Amino acid sequence: MDRDSSEEDSVVDLSFEVESPLAPPPELLETLPSYDWLLPQGRRQIFFPPLEAPGRPQEQRSWSSLLEHRVPVMTEAEARDALLSFVNSKCCYGSAVAGDLTIRELKQQTLCRYRLETFSESRMSEWTFQPFTNHSVDGPQRGASPRLWDMKVQVPPMFQEDTRKFQVPHSSLVKECHKCHGRGRYKCSGCHGAGMVRCPSCSGAKRKAKQSRRCQLCSGSGRRRCSTCSGRGSKTCATCKGEKKLLHFIQLVIMWRNSLFEFVSEHQFDCPGELLAKAKGENLFKDENSVVYPIVDFPLRDISLASQRGIAEHNATLASRARVLQQRQTIELIPLTEVHYWYQGKTYVYYIYGTDHQVYVVNYPERYCCGCIIL
Repeated sequence: MDRDSSEEDSVVDLSFEVESPLAPPPELLETLPSYDWLLPQGRRQIFFPPLEAPGRPQEQRSWSSLLEHRVPVMTEAEARDALLSFVNSKCCYGSAVAGDLTIRELKQQTLCRYRLETFSESRMSEWTFQPFTNHSVDGPQRGASPRLWDMKVQVPPMFQEDTRKFQVPHSSLVKECHKCHGRGRYKCSGCHGAGMVRCPSCSGAKRKAKQSRRCQLCSGSGRRRCSTCSGRGSKTCATCKGEKKLLHFIQLVIMWRNSLFEFVSEHQFDCPGELLAKAKGENLFKDENSVVYPIVDFPLRDISLASQRGIAEHNATLASRARVLQQRQTIELIPLTEVHYWYQGKTYVYYIYGTDHQVYVVNYPERYCCGCIIL
């Protein structure tokens, strides 16, 4: 396939070059006057939020009235119904046990779950680029770029994580594409610019081995049009999309994250802690504000200590890299019942946890396989 020599001269050979970097070499970009303090050497930097005056600590609470709220006591009928509902949801559990068992003892305990959520915002800047399509350029000539914490953006609903990116005003620069060096195209790596490749059927011999007639795939030419570049010998530059120039600008990346700390009070039962951590509870206390303070004088000392530890951990983790927007701490009551029952001369145990009466079975006497595949 013949091509114009002028086109050949305008195509750079990038057959053996690695993929485009995330940003051009730093020496390619001029220093923006208002961002001298931002990007001294690297292309990406995390910014610390402005210091804010701490709020006033909250007053101590009287827990006596709050603790008057109690989760209802579990009855034998409710315990049997919870087990029956559980086994009916399982294909390998027989329901006869739930109807015939004899409940011997119900041991009930109410746990407390403390949860702290800290919703924070962090900001980071980085150089990025996009193909330049001859639109207006918002560069330093239009004024100084604002500092990143001075840029006003819409905050998502509290405690809902999100990441958004914004172009920093007056930070744009137009440069020649660093991948194709301003040519818009580069030589195809499949055919090395020839536009044709060796026929895969006859391997360029024009005839197949031990056959006198010419190869039907290439019509006896021994070559086929390159499928990578459609025979052009070159491909459009993937970096600038053929525009030859790139618009470089500083991008503000804002991340809203919800940090979580959880603690469940200790208990004497053999019920897995990971189930209790996810159990549905009855809300006892909720405190939500821009800053919350440790709970003190709670009847369960472990909850007070967990509140102190959780707030201290979040403060230490976020103080130097994010701005705290809102905090929320809650205490929930989680009912837990250990059910001892008798069935066919043996004693068994199962647990009912959460306000929605979820069940955890230790050893179920009527369990079988009904065609299940055990991996």
